[in-house]
Amino acid sequence: MVFINDILVYSKSEEHAEHLRIVLRTLAAHKLYANFKKCDFWMEKVHFLGHVITKEGISVYLAKIAAVVDWPRPSNVTDVRSFLGMAGYYRRFVKDFAKIASPLTQLLRNDH
Repeated sequence: MVFINDILVYSKSEEHAEHLRIVLRTLAAHKLYANFKKCDFWMEKVHFLGHVITKEGISVYLAKIAAVVDWPRPSNVTDVRSFLGMAGYYRRFVKDFAKIASPLTQLLRNDH
């Protein structure tokens, strides 16, 4: 996973060392190099872009969920759109997100 100037290599298998080698070789082939003083290796838990990544998989960083739970009640279309945008970022972790968000999505339709 790459985000601007961060590269995150995670694996659920014993092939992790090989995955690291592939990434580092690919960087070197394109004359790009990691600053090893800024690198962390063999971490068991990483907070990255609002997620927590462990050997068990990817989950939501609970502190970020508080922002969704504590969001003030939307009072206009812009507020609804903003809330759906933020909440939608975590849609993969919410079963039936589209169904749950449907009443708010309906508020954004132009045929009202």
